[in-house]
Amino acid sequence: MKTLKLTLFLAGALLAAVPLAYSANSPQADGAAAASKTHVLSREEFDKLLAQPGKVLVVDVRRPDEVSDIGGVPVYLSVQVGELEKNLAWIPRDRVIVTLSNHAKRAIKAADLLTAQGFKVAGAAGAQTYEQQGGKLTRVAKPATPASGAAAAH
Repeated sequence: MKTLKLTLFLAGALLAAVPLAYSANSPQADGAAAASKTHVLSREEFDKLLAQPGKVLVVDVRRPDEVSDIGGVPVYLSVQVGELEKNLAWIPRDRVIVTLSNHAKRAIKAADLLTAQGFKVAGAAGAQTYEQQGGKLTRVAKPATPASGAAAAH
């Protein structure tokens, strides 16, 4: 009986310690220190910025296929997040910048980079999140793929 009680006690102690050990070592526990300071824009905030096309630049960091499949905003600069640092010279410094990705994760990364480089960044937005909140995305039809016979005729 003593062995059973000791086993149950140890098992209970181990189970109680697991959540504490997990939370102490989890990325969320130390994520506060490493967390981004970039603001994720609501649909309303993004719409207000889009209404000022002469003052705002949207830097869309998605792949071209994501932009064509999901949609985007009418005017933007397309630079994939992995290429952003190499293309900083092309980004105007006289505009407020909004970075855009599908759900703002890559956009936050891009916004952090741009902020660190001295750009004025209003925040990050997610195209799919924006649309789910009632925002309107612009969709551009993909060009038709020429039929193999039509291509040979030209």
